[in-house]
Amino acid sequence: MNNIRDVVERQLCCGCGVCAYLSPDSLEMVDAVEHGRRPRHRGGSADDPDAMKACPGIMLERADEDAPAGVIPELLPGWGPVLEVWEGHATDEAIRFAGSSGGAASALALACIEDGGMHGVLHVRSRSDAPILNETVLSTTREEILRATGSRYAPASPCDGLQAVEDAAGPCVFIGKPCDVAAVRNATRLRAPLREKVGVTIAFFCAGTPTTRGTMALLDRLGIDDPSDVLDVRYRGNGWPGRTVFTVKTATGTETRSLSYEESWGEILTNHKQWRCNVCADHTGEFADIAVGDPWHRRPAPREPGRSLILVRTERGRRILADAVAAGRLAVERSEPSVLPAAQPELLRGRGAVWGRLLACRLMGVPAPRYRGMPMFRHWWSRLTVREKAGATIGTIRRVNKRGLRARTTVS
Repeated sequence: MNNIRDVVERQLCCGCGVCAYLSPDSLEMVDAVEHGRRPRHRGGSADDPDAMKACPGIMLERADEDAPAGVIPELLPGWGPVLEVWEGHATDEAIRFAGSSGGAASALALACIEDGGMHGVLHVRSRSDAPILNETVLSTTREEILRATGSRYAPASPCDGLQAVEDAAGPCVFIGKPCDVAAVRNATRLRAPLREKVGVTIAFFCAGTPTTRGTMALLDRLGIDDPSDVLDVRYRGNGWPGRTVFTVKTATGTETRSLSYEESWGEILTNHKQWRCNVCADHTGEFADIAVGDPWHRRPAPREPGRSLILVRTERGRRILADAVAAGRLAVERSEPSVLPAAQPELLRGRGAVWGRLLACRLMGVPAPRYRGMPMFRHWWSRLTVREKAGATIGTIRRVNKRGLRARTTVS
C-alpha cells in the first residue's frame, strides 16, 4: 500500500475520514452506495505519508506495555485493555429512552460538557436534507446530543470533522466506531494541537458497517420506492433494543413504517457490510478510553428500559466515568469480567474467524490488514467448531471471487 488510493481500490478503507482531515486540500469524503463513505481526490498529491500513518484500515497495533496498570488479565487477549466492567444507564430518561441501549455514551458526553467543562462532542447524526445518509457534527448542548442519539447503521466518517475539534475553544469528546477511535489515536500522535483537544474517546461496540445499499434494501422491504420521501430514520432507540423506523411523506401527510431489530439487522443490514469489516479484529473499541455496548447476556423483557455495558479502558476513562456518576448523570453497577464474553459471545467468535479470513486472503494474494498485539489464532482454535473454521476460510475464498477482490475496484 503506497497511498490512500491504493487503500480504497483494494477495499481496505473503513471510511473513518481521518485521511480527509489530515489532507483536506487533496481529499474529501463522499458517499459511494456500494462501498460506504470513501475519500475522493480533488487535487494535490495522492501520497500523503501522514494519512497512511493514521489509516486504521491497513494496520492496527496494540502493545501490551502501553496498557495501563491494573488491566483485567483474562480479558486482555480477546477484548483489549479493560480496567473495569459496569452496567448502567443514563439517569436522564429522555436520553435513556432515545439511546440504542441505555444512553451511556450520550450521558457521558453531556456530563463532560455540562459538568466537566469540555467544549462539545464530535459524533454522527442523520443528515437533515437526506436522512438515509449521515453527517459529522460537533454538538455542544443537550438538545443537539439528543438529536444524534440512537445507532446509525449506515456509513459514517466522524474523523473528517476532527478539524473542528482542533479548532475548538476547549477539549472535546469523540464518539465513534472502534476503527474511528483507532484513527483518532493515530492522528493525535501526528498532530499535537489535536492531541491537546481530544478530552476523551468513547467507542461503541460494532459488528460491521452496512453500506448505503443496505439502507436501500430496508427501503425495499418496507415498500418505500423513493428515498427522497424519507423524512426521518431511526435504526434503533426509543426502546431497547428498539425498532428500525422510517418516517415518510405521503399524499395525505406522513406515516411510519418499521422493522424489528432482528429483521433490520439480522436479516438485511448484516448482509451488506463493507468488505473491510469482515477482516476487522477490533469490535469493542480497544483503543478508546471508554467503550459501550449492549449487555446481551440476558434478553430484555418487553418494554424494559435500556441498559448499557460499559468498559473502562484507561485511567482517563475511569476518571470520566466516576465524575459522570458522581454528577448523577449515570446509574451504574459493577459487573464481573465474565459478563463481557457472556454479553457479546459472537464478537469473540468473530475475532477468531478473522484469523481464518486473513489466512484465506493471503493464500489468494489479496491485500489484507495487518494486526500486532491483537491475538486471533487462539480464539479461532478454541472458540470455533471445525465447520466454522472451514467456513471462515472457504467462505472468504468465495467472497474474494464474488467481489473480485484480487483486482482493484474503482469506487464512484
